[in-house]
Amino acid sequence: MHRGRPIPPLVLTPGEGQTLVGWTRRRTTAQALAARARIVLACAAGQSNTAVATARGLRPQTVGKWRRRFLVRCADGLADASRQGAPGP
Repeated sequence: MHRGRPIPPLVLTPGEGQTLVGWTRRRTTAQALAARARIVLACAAGQSNTAVATARGLRPQTVGKWRRRFLVRCADGLADASRQGAPGP
């Protein structure tokens, strides 16, 4: 039995699914982006946040964050947010 807030279903379009799978397979994809893509793909496969988190060694809150960001902003939501401040050396 599920407790807490209901989790909105995550359904991918064929194009979104291809993009995410491509990110997980490309050698040039940043590892953080590939990991986020794997999280979303697992959620879209019907796994709960808790199950995805356990399988990947993450906190359920982390999985929920990326699920929500994908639902709101699609694939763009998985990119690193721009940081304020001076650029590095």
